[in-house]
Amino acid sequence: MGILPIRIAGDPVLREKAKKVRTIDASVQKLIDDMIDTMRSAPGVGLAAPQVGQSLRVVVIETPDDGLLVLINPEVVKSSGERRVMEGCLSVPGYQAEITRSRQVTVKAQDRTGKEIRIKATDSLLAQALEHEIDHINGILYIDYLESADELIPVRPSIDDQDAREAEVSLA
Repeated sequence: MGILPIRIAGDPVLREKAKKVRTIDASVQKLIDDMIDTMRSAPGVGLAAPQVGQSLRVVVIETPDDGLLVLINPEVVKSSGERRVMEGCLSVPGYQAEITRSRQVTVKAQDRTGKEIRIKATDSLLAQALEHEIDHINGILYIDYLESADELIPVRPSIDDQDAREAEVSLA
């Protein structure tokens, strides 16, 4: 297990539609373990494989209320309602913005053993994270929902957060 470098907005892998995982082999299991370590170290609520340079449909999410979820080939099968939420992203360090997400989300995926699972989340951090991470595997960043870079709100970076000080965000 290890901590992987997180790709920052502008890296082409973040704009690719990730490839479907056909076989959950040892390399995918290692990627999942490394992604969990990386997400926790960041710290973050979720991480998608493209954020660590792997164009695969693999997502990890961990919330205080729902625990750790590993999702392979996840897709939103149903969503409804709208709500405004503050959102940030490990690949867009130093910023956050208010965007619209669904109130209720139903996702189907496989767990790390290949078993089919369904997750339903309503008005929660999990619902938001599911949409956010599935966007990542489809080449979408939350900043794509903004009309202008003026909507980005700088967040105070930590003293040694060089990435946040140097990040330049473009809505192009």
